[in-house]
Amino acid sequence: MSYLIVGLGNIGVEYSNTRHNVGFMVLDAWAQASNFPFESKRYGDVAITRFKGQKIILLKPSTYMNLSGKAVNYWLQDQKVPIENLLIIVDDLALPLGTIRMRKKGSDGGHNGLKDISYVLNREDYSRLRIGIGDNFSKGRQIDYVIGEWSDQEKIELNDVFKKCIEATKSFVAIGVDRTMNIYNTK
Repeated sequence: MSYLIVGLGNIGVEYSNTRHNVGFMVLDAWAQASNFPFESKRYGDVAITRFKGQKIILLKPSTYMNLSGKAVNYWLQDQKVPIENLLIIVDDLALPLGTIRMRKKGSDGGHNGLKDISYVLNREDYSRLRIGIGDNFSKGRQIDYVIGEWSDQEKIELNDVFKKCIEATKSFVAIGVDRTMNIYNTK
């Protein structure tokens, strides 16, 4: 059985250290810790690994955040991954920095990457791992905050966040979304 784990972000060095790219950053941290490479493929950078006998396809779409649905749909179809084995890793302004929440379905919550995925797939019943980036911005400055770079203090905190996200993702593969939510959706 195969799993598709998609970290959302924007391509290009100008976005590499921004809050909006936290999905990419989680997958990069996993690849670095486990010593497996990403390769440029159709619609994104892809790495393949295994966990508990399961094939895991990690995808960082090259379609830009707001057009992520095209890449997700392509890799779901190409690898014949059932929708229940899809996990999207995404930033969330509504959660405090360092908080993670896994959901097995839901709305896009105003996130344009999730909005496009839901539109292209014509469904919202796919799992997502939301990573809190906080909401420390002035009224009307949301975009600047989201595409702004992490502070030095935030970067220190992110190492633990990335480890927790990788563990939660492996749990999703090993024991499913419901049991994983019970473990990781705690305060």
